[in-house]
Amino acid sequence: MSHSSNSKGGAEAASNQMWGGRFASGPAAVMEEINASIGFDRALYSQDIDGSIAHATMLAATGVISSADRDAIIDGLTTIRSEIEAGTFTFSRALEDIHLNIEARLTELIGPAGGRLHTARSRNDQVALDFRMWVRDELRRTEAALKALIGAFLGRAEEHARTVMPGFTHLQTAQPVTFGHHCMAYVEMFGRDLSRVRDALERLDECPLGAAALAGTGFPIDRQMTAEALGFSGPTRNSIDTVSDRDFALEFLSVASICATHLSRLAEEIVIWSTPQFGFVTLSDAFSTGSSIMPQKKNPDAAELVRAKTGRINGAFVALSTVMKGLPLAYSKDMQEDKEQLFDAARALDLALAAMTGMVADLKVDEKAMKKAAGAGYSIATDLADWLVRELGLPFREAHHVTGRAVALASERGVGLERLSLDDLRTIHDGITADVFSVLTVTRSVASRTSFGGTAPREVKKQIRHWRKRLEKMG
Repeated sequence: MSHSSNSKGGAEAASNQMWGGRFASGPAAVMEEINASIGFDRALYSQDIDGSIAHATMLAATGVISSADRDAIIDGLTTIRSEIEAGTFTFSRALEDIHLNIEARLTELIGPAGGRLHTARSRNDQVALDFRMWVRDELRRTEAALKALIGAFLGRAEEHARTVMPGFTHLQTAQPVTFGHHCMAYVEMFGRDLSRVRDALERLDECPLGAAALAGTGFPIDRQMTAEALGFSGPTRNSIDTVSDRDFALEFLSVASICATHLSRLAEEIVIWSTPQFGFVTLSDAFSTGSSIMPQKKNPDAAELVRAKTGRINGAFVALSTVMKGLPLAYSKDMQEDKEQLFDAARALDLALAAMTGMVADLKVDEKAMKKAAGAGYSIATDLADWLVRELGLPFREAHHVTGRAVALASERGVGLERLSLDDLRTIHDGITADVFSVLTVTRSVASRTSFGGTAPREVKKQIRHWRKRLEKMG
């Protein structure tokens, strides 16, 4: 007997060692650790309470519960909301998630009526509702943040519609543009993000509540009533898809990932432009830091951190799409992994948009440095080629060849194209006249780009007016 008892104790000890120090009590501790979501899904408390109030109101209206039970439930849920917001609510890991934590406290407060709240409902459609409402709220925050960022860019574009700067391809000087035109490029980019947010909100506009576990319910519920009470245009149309669907979360992360990529590209340009080698812009002290040992430095930390946040946001999209890719219909516990990284991505996007809006509004632009750089690297070469086509009737390919020879000559002499003499240019093509010098300045170059959407100041101002009207119509 003694030998048998010792063997059993040794086996238990070995088993506990396998689970590790954090899980000394064995498999039950591991299961609680992996199963509990209250550590993060408590963020859904407000949506959970709103959904439960709408559900209880509908159950009473359809005669499933009494009006007395409805009133008790709503009073209890209102108390719970106050406790959570005051920080006095006790969240229990043993109760797994926000839904069971709230339901248990509700029953403590009002007795058996609390247990009637879950009639005609499952945690499957409950969490689908809560999470969808949370994502809806976040999309609305993102919409407002994008409008603010676009507004900041419109202000800078208007201010600098005539400020000349170099335009780049391959990060090499290409043709002169205006800083206002460059700002409007970001208005277009973030405008597409805004459009995607609004599209996502439209697709999300269906209420999951009433799908129950996966098959609907036999109780005489009114799904249209709960949908309208919760701000949706109507209920979802297939109960299986309803509890299986996380497209709304994937779409938010997709929108966030594309937007973060745009923010990162902008951050990269701010980092480059603020270097002494470029000197196009200076960041305000609010969005930069100094060096601990080099007093001359002003580091664009905010821009760099915005650039880095893109990795977290992209990673969240990849993570959730990977979770969802192999799931059969309908609900699987894997879908509990849909929230943590989305919450993190949403926080990162909120912060990045706010930081970038502040940076854009506060940027100090060095117009002289931009204009000087705009004329470097033979950026007006295309204007010479265009003049040859327009005034002399040369085929563009021949004009391109003539211009290339002019650039080579200017480079050999270490001067800009505009510093070559008429005689120099006529040795390359004898049809060139003194009129050519009218196009060989960066200011005239940008003014000549009058095609729709071009960099000419009047076109930039036209696009600014278009976007101001567009934002105004959005409300």
